[in-house]
Amino acid sequence: MPELLYRDRRDAGRRLAQLLMPWTGAQPLVLALPRGGVPVAFEIAQALQAPLDILLVRKLGAPGNPELGLGAVVEGDPPRRVLNAELVRRLHLSDEYLEGEMARQLACISEQRLRLREGRPPPVAAGREVILVDDGIATGGTVRAALQALSHAGAARVVLAVPVAPPQTVAQLPLPASDIVCPLQPHDLGAVGRFYDDFAQVDDDEVVRLLAQAAMTARSVSGA
Repeated sequence: MPELLYRDRRDAGRRLAQLLMPWTGAQPLVLALPRGGVPVAFEIAQALQAPLDILLVRKLGAPGNPELGLGAVVEGDPPRRVLNAELVRRLHLSDEYLEGEMARQLACISEQRLRLREGRPPPVAAGREVILVDDGIATGGTVRAALQALSHAGAARVVLAVPVAPPQTVAQLPLPASDIVCPLQPHDLGAVGRFYDDFAQVDDDEVVRLLAQAAMTARSVSGA
């Protein structure tokens, strides 16, 4: 069994929040990768009295093997595509396939935006300090795509906060070590869920509820 267990995602968020308190004065924007990252990010946003939103990212799957990630597409204006160029070359994939897969995943992002954000536009990261949050990282492909998209969007600084990730993955992320908050870095990760007592699936209703609760708290803090 792992040496450290989180009770659930909310517990993991509270522990991360303690490590992120130095960023309170920067008035950061907290962005979660849904769905699992939202309960973690909610606790961080509450502790830092920061706004909470989601960043929608979809994996680009290989032909006949959608779980094999060719890269990812991240919502934005315009959307940002990040590819694993070596894998694309090895599989001899055509531009036509990649464009079609990107269109399919962008359609999924549009549906998610309607369900989870009720059609609101993507968050504006330009000029902002951003804390990107997920509930754990295995290979890191989705997180890398999100980080690159935020950089491309002009974020002033991006801090990644995750409860657990293997050190080899952390070392390959496009961020300085000082901007990565990850208290648990096991070499034998296995599955992220091993490090939680409760790793039940997060459904859309919970995401919508937490985003609404965070927005209400933000309005109360601002006096709006």
